[in-house]
Amino acid sequence: MDPELTRLVAAGGHEQLVAFAEPAARLRGYVAIHSTALGPALGGIRFWRYDREADAIADVLRLAAAMTAKAAVAGLHQGGGKAVVLWDDPRRDRDDEQRAALGRVIHLLGGRYVAAEDVGATQADMDGIARATPWVTGIDPARGGSGDPSPVTAWGVLHGMHAVCEEVFGDRALRGRRVVVVGVGKVGAALAALLAERDAQVVVADADAGRAADVAAGLGAAVVPAEQALETPCDVLAPCALGGTITSAVVARLRCRAICGAANNQLGDPGADRALARAGIVYAPDFVVNAGGIVNLAQEWAPGGHSAERARTEAARIEETTHRVLALARSEGVPPGRAAELLAARRIAAEGAGRRYVPGEPSVMRDALLARWARLTGSASGPTSPPPPSP
Repeated sequence: MDPELTRLVAAGGHEQLVAFAEPAARLRGYVAIHSTALGPALGGIRFWRYDREADAIADVLRLAAAMTAKAAVAGLHQGGGKAVVLWDDPRRDRDDEQRAALGRVIHLLGGRYVAAEDVGATQADMDGIARATPWVTGIDPARGGSGDPSPVTAWGVLHGMHAVCEEVFGDRALRGRRVVVVGVGKVGAALAALLAERDAQVVVADADAGRAADVAAGLGAAVVPAEQALETPCDVLAPCALGGTITSAVVARLRCRAICGAANNQLGDPGADRALARAGIVYAPDFVVNAGGIVNLAQEWAPGGHSAERARTEAARIEETTHRVLALARSEGVPPGRAAELLAARRIAAEGAGRRYVPGEPSVMRDALLARWARLTGSASGPTSPPPPSP
């Protein structure tokens, strides 16, 4: 066994790392379960090209840990997990065989990991996976799911930004505030639209210059090249692409008063959180403000099933949570990222210390997903039953 891999898993406190290979379906990747102390682990499936196998492993471990903290701070009764699929061409879609194979991988984990949509994944992927396992969320609303979580994720980030503006400027309003949205995929574009509706001065940037131009044209926003986005003067910088862009070295180049965006794992090194605080830049921890997506998914097992209105109401509470994090940072003399980690750790210690979710153990999430599975398939097949054949 690779000692470095063992060290990574142990250092992060992960419960489980699963490697999978489905040669017939031309599919391979990893599932990481970080914690099930508060309930089954929920997390997205990321389809991405990795230069090295080690990069994929590091990514899935880091993302799973962030999901644990995100769920804990959001007050949800679920843990953190993630899946990454090594996918060389982001423009290439999955076929039915590949979706079914991935569903079978998830099914064998017995409900300890529940899949959702992440970078590169689509609702079609979630719908295909759902034909092979009950342990998936974000499927077509017509089939009892919550659909694309991106709009609610953006809604939650918007409310986190309200809290940040009140912290920095003494006023939660976004009118007239210059916000640079870096990455205008599904969440970033939705956030840019919400900001434009509130008369913010929106600036967009994306690695795909054509996409940035299209979004800007639709909103009357300005465009800056992706490589200049971090250095563009603004009130709020909103990273909404891939993570790791805010490093200790980058902080000196930033020209913003605050950072509040949807990207996961925005801080590229352990010292970046404190470097931002020293520079007087207010950082809204990503796993706090981008929790709207999992808040939306949690409505799938709320009484009465998914409600878009209730999901938006719950996601708006991210504003209050962001205020709590920033207040804790001040009172304990720690940077905001550390304060959010403390909130998560304290809740897990209080409610789930020493606990792990076992397949078959009752939970609100498990019971709701199995009930939906029965409605969709006409069978009460649970995690110990073989999945149905792919259609």
